[in-house]
Amino acid sequence: MAWTHASGALRADVAGCDNRGMSALALSLVLAAALIHASWNLIAKKSGGDTRFALITGLTNALVWAPAGAWFGWQELGGYGVTQWLLILASAVLHTLYFVTLLRGYRHGDLTVVYPLARGSAPLVTAMCATLFMGEVLGLGGWLGLSGIVAGIVLIAGGPAMLRSLFAAAPLHDGEAARVQRERLRAGVGYGLLTGLFIAGYSVIDGYAVKHAGMSPVALDYFGNLARLPMVLLLVIAVGGMAAVPDRAYLKQVWKPALLIGAVAPVGYVMVLYAVQIAPLSRVAPAREVSMLFAALMGGVLLGERDRAARLCGAACIAAGVVALAWQ
Repeated sequence: MAWTHASGALRADVAGCDNRGMSALALSLVLAAALIHASWNLIAKKSGGDTRFALITGLTNALVWAPAGAWFGWQELGGYGVTQWLLILASAVLHTLYFVTLLRGYRHGDLTVVYPLARGSAPLVTAMCATLFMGEVLGLGGWLGLSGIVAGIVLIAGGPAMLRSLFAAAPLHDGEAARVQRERLRAGVGYGLLTGLFIAGYSVIDGYAVKHAGMSPVALDYFGNLARLPMVLLLVIAVGGMAAVPDRAYLKQVWKPALLIGAVAPVGYVMVLYAVQIAPLSRVAPAREVSMLFAALMGGVLLGERDRAARLCGAACIAAGVVALAWQ
């Protein structure tokens, strides 16, 4: 098949550049994907969506991208073996847990706490897995860049003030507003870190699939989404019973943001997977966090969340770290 030959050639090229920095093409794909990712996260935050929203988003994804899925499926599904289908299944499970946990975090915490911790804790785990199990070499400059990203994440999530608030004992005469804010902070940190673990898991699995298992990014994303749909439906029923299945009133409320996310989010992730094919995963995964620049602006300006200056400084640290990773 045409795709098989092209994929083989691409993997041969990748084998020769796995331990080098990112090319201009790979970096461009990552930057564009970062803007898309931050944008749809803003939409998800403003929608206030729950597990039902994740289900509807997956359905719109399947419908909008059905032509592309059919084309790539016709090209390569016949060549899939047990390994490829297990990778799709594992990816689907982790993506489902990621999205459901992320939406729950957005309902109970601030975007500028949940999003940075979710996106920022994942590269640490992903980079370590890529270097330990996929034969990649990050190098001193790469680890320094990753450290800059981690420092920026701490600043964006609230910096030292956030850490003090997180671990400090509640004052005896703490007001209701302060108590609620502290609970939101703790919830945001918890859900953010848990989401980050799921992101790291699917990043490693999906990276292996497109770099070593001969799977195209489009097919992996599309058929992974199809595998996620019954999982999310079961979660909806498990949480709220059959009565929780989206009805006409709920569809009318959320169909616009769900359609936007279902149509746009796959574009960003497919860009990332193509970048993974031509650059080391240990560099692409941390470089994705340039999306913090956009999230800091969106959360601080558009949503009116606090500590805008510290979060913009953190975003600058992340940008510097990304530059170090890309041009090492």
